Amino acid sequence: MSSTLKPPVSVQDHFEGPIDAAIELLEFGDYECPHCGRAYPIIKAIQKKMEKKLKFVFRNFPLAESHPHAVTAAIAAEAADRQGKFWPMHDTLFENQRDLSGQSILNYARFIGLEETLFMKDLHQAELRNRVEADFESGIRSGVNGTPTFFINGNRYNGSWEPAELFTYLQEVLTEAE
Repeated sequence: MSSTLKPPVSVQDHFEGPIDAAIELLEFGDYECPHCGRAYPIIKAIQKKMEKKLKFVFRNFPLAESHPHAVTAAIAAEAADRQGKFWPMHDTLFENQRDLSGQSILNYARFIGLEETLFMKDLHQAELRNRVEADFESGIRSGVNGTPTFFINGNRYNGSWEPAELFTYLQEVLTEAE
């Protein structure tokens, strides 16, 4: 099983934080996965603590067999990206992951201020479905088989993602990088 990220993070990925941050934390996630939902506020807190020392990257890994709305939610985030609102949609989907029905996703698009007609059109673009599938394939090539799965500076992280443990590990990686 691979322990390195394939392909490495590029400017085409969705990321928050400085492009050249000392620490790159990548999550393969599924918007409907309860474990990803539990990890979401942990990652937000770590981003706040580490500020400019951390770049957080998100790649879609929808587990469609277990989560019937995961692919649509991932495509919705990609559609929101076309209007410059990937992260607001990402956050809204995780904050409301118990209801990812089509109507709810449209309501979330309205809530974050997307132009509705364009959003609806983009939801049906093959290019966006292909983007989600490419993220998923990247996960498979990187040895991902569940969500959330994290990579730190391109290497798979197999430790606990409980707040104290993950933050401590990131601090250790940061110390080694400096």
